[in-house]
Amino acid sequence: MSLPDAVAKVATLLAEAARTGLAHPPVRDLLPEADIEAAYAVQRLNVERGLAAGRRPVGRKIGLTSPAVQRQLGVGQPDFGVLFADMAVAESGQIAAGRLLQPKVEAEVALVLSEDLPHRDPTVADLLRATAFALPALEIVDSRIANWDITIVDTVADNASSGLFVLGGTPVPLNRVDLRGVRMSMAKNGQTISEGTGADCLGGPLNAALWLAATLAGLGDPLRAGDIVLTGALGPMAVAAPGDEFVARIEGLGTVGVGFAAPEGVKA
Repeated sequence: MSLPDAVAKVATLLAEAARTGLAHPPVRDLLPEADIEAAYAVQRLNVERGLAAGRRPVGRKIGLTSPAVQRQLGVGQPDFGVLFADMAVAESGQIAAGRLLQPKVEAEVALVLSEDLPHRDPTVADLLRATAFALPALEIVDSRIANWDITIVDTVADNASSGLFVLGGTPVPLNRVDLRGVRMSMAKNGQTISEGTGADCLGGPLNAALWLAATLAGLGDPLRAGDIVLTGALGPMAVAAPGDEFVARIEGLGTVGVGFAAPEGVKA
C-alpha cells in the first residue's frame, strides 16, 4: 500500500471510531514505523474533513510535555493537535454520557492570543506581547485507540488524543502571574488526585507555547490572534467515569471544573 493510501485508510478508521464510539486497535502498524510525519498527515486529513463539514478551529493543544510520558513513548519532543469550537465545554458544565470513548482529565494553563506569532524563531518577548491573558483549563483527553494502547504515531494521528476542553472564566494578564511557579491541585469527587507545578510542563507553560509557535510557523500554519493554546498537563491525568466531578485550582489563575453526567435513568 502506498503512503498516501495508508494515510487515507488510517484517517478513515479513526474518523469511523469517533463516529461510532467504538475504539479501534492501534494504527501504528498501518503506517511506516515511527513515522511521525505520516501520523501528522493523518491528523491533517481528518482536520481538513472537519473543516469541510463546517467545524471551526479555535486553537491548538500541546501534548507529551511530561518527560515521564515522553520516556514512556520513546520520544524527545511534545506533539500537538487542533482544537475546534465544538470541543469547548462550559465551565462547571456537564459532559453527556457516551460523548467520549475513554476520557481522562488533566489540568493545564491555557493562553489566549491577541496577536499572530508568524516567526520561526519566536522569543519569550514575542510570546508575552502576543498573549492577551491566561486561564485555568481542563483538557479532557480521549483516544480512539482501544485501551489507550498508543505510541507517538497513534496519538499524533488521533489529533494528539484530543477530546474536549474547559476554560475558566477569569482572564489573568501574564504580568500578574508566574506561570512556571504556579501550583496546581485537581480534585475528583472532592478528593485530590493530581498535583503539580508550572515547571512540570516542559519546564514552564511558556516553553511549551514557544515550541508550538516555532513548530507551526515552520510548517507555514502559524498561531493566530484569537487562538487558544492548551499548553500541556501540570500533573498526572485522571480517568473519568459517569457521575464524576472534577475541579482544578491553579495558583494565581483560579479554579475550573466540569462534571460527567450519568446515563439517563441512572443515579450518579
